[in-house]
Amino acid sequence: MTMRLLDLFITSSIPVAKILLITGIGFYLALDQVNILNQDARKQLNNIVFYVFSPSLVASSLSETITYESMVKMWFMPLNVLLTFIIGSFLGWIVIKITKPPSHLRGIIVGCCAAGNLGNMPLIIIPAICNEKGSPFGDPESCEKYGLGYIALSMAIGAIYIWTYVYNLMRMLANPGGETAINSTSSTMPLISPKVEAGEEQVGTWSKVKQRVCSVAEKINLRTIFAPSTIAALIALAVGLNPLLRKLLVGNTAPLRVIEDSVSLLGDGAIPVLTLIVGGNLLNGLRGSGMNKSVIMGVVVVRYLLLPILGVFIVRGAHYLGLVTSEPLYQFVLLLQYVVPPAMNLGTITQLFGSGESECSVILFWSYALASVSLTVWPTFFMWLVA
Repeated sequence: MTMRLLDLFITSSIPVAKILLITGIGFYLALDQVNILNQDARKQLNNIVFYVFSPSLVASSLSETITYESMVKMWFMPLNVLLTFIIGSFLGWIVIKITKPPSHLRGIIVGCCAAGNLGNMPLIIIPAICNEKGSPFGDPESCEKYGLGYIALSMAIGAIYIWTYVYNLMRMLANPGGETAINSTSSTMPLISPKVEAGEEQVGTWSKVKQRVCSVAEKINLRTIFAPSTIAALIALAVGLNPLLRKLLVGNTAPLRVIEDSVSLLGDGAIPVLTLIVGGNLLNGLRGSGMNKSVIMGVVVVRYLLLPILGVFIVRGAHYLGLVTSEPLYQFVLLLQYVVPPAMNLGTITQLFGSGESECSVILFWSYALASVSLTVWPTFFMWLVA
């Protein structure tokens, strides 16, 4: 058992070590003496990630694995990922109430608690566990095949939630007074005059509903819902669920497979470039970001203690109610979604906002530095639980 725990610790440390190593390279390139990854360079790289690399990663991973049959089998996964985001954002709000950080950090804290790294961390952990001796998931080849399919769907769903839910939540929390002009303007105009006929009252009520909808839409910023990654996910879903398009584009024998191969090649650049940007932003953070230690501790407790505990109750409860199949690997992936460190895309979001990049990098740095312990203890318990 001790040897198995040690092997699992080493396995879970590999993706963390890779991220910390590339972060160190980004940190070095951002030094004043080197000045390769300066502020302007990071901003330009970030735009490339936002418009090219991230959408390509989402599209390639989703189109290869999604089919109608897999959607029916894994229908609970989108709900499970959404629960990690909603519960995490609620716990993040509690961290804000306890630590009382500056207003520009509130969105970053909630984002780090809500959005987990559903991409490169599980993509490395799952194959390693599948190939481990004594794995409870059966044949290593089948385990890796289906495990990577689960992770690909999880990553694509996570990207959609990050660019729709988390992006807008962080924006609104960072700028709580940004909508006051809209609200004050609408409040000075009477929606219904004191004396109206019945028909006019209905029109007035309808106008009020429209104004409310417009106000909410303005706050959410509907344009960001259709961010490049979201559009890429929708296109990939259309390709994966349409047999004709799938035969044309996906697979080694597809006539137009060069398109999928090119998109996949671009997607491979997303995670390294994202990590380099985080390393570059970390330089300013270590110089003095004013980050309170209690904030970092709060994020770590939420992501590595509270979320996994709640995840066990949710997934096992769903299995008890018959919402989740008895397949151990599927349940393991659902549980793993509650224990991963914060998403690297949060660094991209703060870079787009032009505020809080260094503070976000500090939180990400310490979260990933402590991730190896969490990604050893919890997966060991999860494997025992689902076996």
